[in-house]
Amino acid sequence: MSSVKNVIKDNYNMMLLKDYLREAIKDAGFSHAEISKTPTGTRVALHVTRPGIVIGRKGSGIRELTEKLAIDFGLKNPQISVNEIEKPELSPSVMCNRMASHLERGTAFRRATMWTLKQIMEGGAMGVQITISGKLRGDRSAFEKHTAGVLPRAGHHAEVIVSEDIAHVTTAMGSIGIRIRIAIKDRFVPEFELKKKTGKEIPKQIKVEEIQIDDVKVEVVKVEGKKDTAKSESERIALEAKKMEALETLEEEEAKLK
Repeated sequence: MSSVKNVIKDNYNMMLLKDYLREAIKDAGFSHAEISKTPTGTRVALHVTRPGIVIGRKGSGIRELTEKLAIDFGLKNPQISVNEIEKPELSPSVMCNRMASHLERGTAFRRATMWTLKQIMEGGAMGVQITISGKLRGDRSAFEKHTAGVLPRAGHHAEVIVSEDIAHVTTAMGSIGIRIRIAIKDRFVPEFELKKKTGKEIPKQIKVEEIQIDDVKVEVVKVEGKKDTAKSESERIALEAKKMEALETLEEEEAKLK
């Protein structure tokens, strides 16, 4: 029974840790964290859209985060590595956080949903499903599902190529839950496929840097060649909010037809 309790306790601590990271480095576009124990300590791999925000000026962000993980969460000698996400639009965690930020700013839930669907499909997804539930309009709770593309619902392909995440946001109307499921083409392996050569593929340019901060070495993995004018997730949300004003929802299209 003690071993079962230890497993439950470890899982609960990991859940608290990931909830803390989601909020602490939200502006860096936090996606997920991979935690593994090594003989010399605990390795924590953070996957974010903007590694510079996590590192901070002269390594102040990494230093504070390392102390927090060691003192509050009891991780032995935490060794943090920061990995940049190549395609944020294909990460359910990143897109859930972005959509939640739009709802916090007061954007209509359908407009935010349509915009998120568009961004994910333009990012190269095979299919996407967004479920939004809670106090959407009035006192009664409701839910809506919006789907685009091809999204396997069951079977082996659904387990392999579909990833999902859930986020919650509190608005003036009440609590709202967001669930995003994304099917990624790169993970799809058909039994028979006709390959056509359309040209030379451009190899990914991955740059690995090691930064020495006091007595701690931080490994930073960056994807070169990415173009993103926003310096943080908050700035990106503000830019998207302006572009979203030109997006027509189904209700506006119906009003024009009447």
